[in-house]
Amino acid sequence: MNVFERIQILAKGKDKSLQQIAEDLGFSKNLFYRWKTSSPKGEDLAKVANYFNVSTDYLLGRTEKKYFELTSDEKKDIAEEADEILAGIKDGTNFNFYGEPATPEQLERIRVALTTAMEMNKEEAKKKFTPKKYRD
Repeated sequence: MNVFERIQILAKGKDKSLQQIAEDLGFSKNLFYRWKTSSPKGEDLAKVANYFNVSTDYLLGRTEKKYFELTSDEKKDIAEEADEILAGIKDGTNFNFYGEPATPEQLERIRVALTTAMEMNKEEAKKKFTPKKYRD
């Protein structure tokens, strides 16, 4: 898949035409169509990547990962934090469902939801706070 095709897919996800996106970014209406046969300038590609909140590596087809992903160490740290929070819940900090103490199954669902939410927040922070020169 080339740059043009990836941008086309991302545009559909925003329910916008390629011309609308080009105009939003201050490009000529047909710029993306020219990218079918020529390479984009680095700064133009970076603008498009920022618009769609993806990496330039994704647009160029170097990776299938659209976003910054967590390392295994970061996932482990998040899981440990979630376990600590659940330990506090288990210790009887008045956590219940409809007046009944939480069952082990309910606590496991809470742990999974908490871990997922924390991972999403960490990924968002990585996207937001990673200096641009290290993003791609």
